[in-house]
Amino acid sequence: MNDIQYRLPQKRALVTELPGPKSAALTARRRATVAAGVGSSVPVYAADADGGVVVDVDGNSLIDLGSGIAVTSVGASDPAVAEAVREQVGHFTHTCFMVTPYEGYVRVAEELAALTPGDHEKRTVLFNSGAEAVENAIKVARLATGRDAVVAFDHAYHGRTNLTMALTAKSMPYKAHFGPFAPEVYRLPMSYPYRDQDGLTGEQAAQRAISQMEKQIGADSLAAIIIEPIQGEGGFIVPAEGFLPTLVNWARANGVVFIADEVQTGFSRTGAWFACEHEEIVPDIITMAKGMAGGMPLSAITGRAELLDKVHPGGLGGTYGGNPVACAAALAAIDSMRKFDLPARAQHIGDLALPRLQALAAEVGVIGEVRGRGAMLAMEFVKPGTTEPDAELTKAIAARALEQGVILLTCGTYGNVIRLLPPLVIGDDLLDDALTVIEQIVRSLV
Repeated sequence: MNDIQYRLPQKRALVTELPGPKSAALTARRRATVAAGVGSSVPVYAADADGGVVVDVDGNSLIDLGSGIAVTSVGASDPAVAEAVREQVGHFTHTCFMVTPYEGYVRVAEELAALTPGDHEKRTVLFNSGAEAVENAIKVARLATGRDAVVAFDHAYHGRTNLTMALTAKSMPYKAHFGPFAPEVYRLPMSYPYRDQDGLTGEQAAQRAISQMEKQIGADSLAAIIIEPIQGEGGFIVPAEGFLPTLVNWARANGVVFIADEVQTGFSRTGAWFACEHEEIVPDIITMAKGMAGGMPLSAITGRAELLDKVHPGGLGGTYGGNPVACAAALAAIDSMRKFDLPARAQHIGDLALPRLQALAAEVGVIGEVRGRGAMLAMEFVKPGTTEPDAELTKAIAARALEQGVILLTCGTYGNVIRLLPPLVIGDDLLDDALTVIEQIVRSLV
């Protein structure tokens, strides 16, 4: 990490109460113009960001443990990404790859073929958002198999479009009153070690799901299984060992396309380039977005050539998909991930943070489980002596952290999970400061 050059001081520094007067003024302007349905986790407005800090319009420097929801893994203003964007903008911002193609799109596809799990022949299509990637992965699976049914899991989050809302498990705020949803989507139980019955192994949890698939759907009707290798919005749920490989093996034996949704877990976040690598599973199709382009809007599906090449010309694409500026950013971001070995850095973050969070859990008695991999970590808060979710305490911790200059995000089906998603380029001292703040807040509230 010593060779990373930061543009902004990497420290927490508050010069006003939060939100400050300029942020408060912007909130008033926002209420007059921006739809109320667009929420924000924190009521401060960013003016600058670099490394592990966000500086707001009032001059406060906050520690960023959110990374724009796992997007700015290389930092919010990585010099290589910024320079690549400037250079590309100087040439052209858009031609539409479906009209006049360009090399950047092809280079990103080549990188994804090399980085994603498996040594089979692969094909890639680029889009703008994670939801678009998921929708198109389902399209490919349905066309390639000639089947309609799709299986998703409890606690899943796959997006906010009509099809991805059907795949997403949580009603509020993602699905409530937005139906009817896309048909032929079936939901099955996830492996959730903290809340599963004692002793349920990953293989047993998978067999439970497989039994339901065979009885309720039938393998001959099933196009795809889609799953996050570590569930994101659902609570950073890490399935028990053996769950994912058992599902993959069943899918392969039955001609079912296995789709790994790595929109949040991909690109070094969990201590590997992709979370699938932790159990050495090879998906048929992998969906990607968030961390791949340093904050620029870009997503992708990469999958087996024999699946993606079945789609007729014109069946996949979009006006802005694989925008040349976003492609340039992605190539630079991937170079930075290699240069600074960000998979190893993510693992180092986990090695620093996990023992402290686990010690805090043992001390306070309101953290049911500390879990995660690499720099994708979570604490599930419960009422003392129970497994009953405590969403109010979780909300209070996040609010108190912001008051002290630390950006924390919550998640979970029950709203009771604090998640830590720091930029992978965060320095040890800054991470230590943030963890100290969290420890002090939790102790003060229990």
